[in-house]
Amino acid sequence: MLHRKLHRFCCEKRPVWVFLRDQQRWIEKALVVELEGDLVTLRYDAEEDDELHSWEESVRLDSIGAVSTRLAFFSRTALAEDLETAEDCPESEQLRSQG
Repeated sequence: MLHRKLHRFCCEKRPVWVFLRDQQRWIEKALVVELEGDLVTLRYDAEEDDELHSWEESVRLDSIGAVSTRLAFFSRTALAEDLETAEDCPESEQLRSQG
């Protein structure tokens, strides 16, 4: 099942967060670039001090403890400014209370 999920994320080119249980660390915003047998190749960027490093790492499928992916992203400031309320709807689309 994990293999199929990773294959889907690879095809969609969706960034994933991967927990490596044998190393007790997370790899953040990685792209699954290849699945071959029980080997998963991940590509990601990491920041150390003031330098940005790009990595490509191959890990065994059985060392992966968890995989997460972001479903959506919303900016709180933009959301607060652009949030439409019922008063913003055309009058013909507003719901009326039955009373």
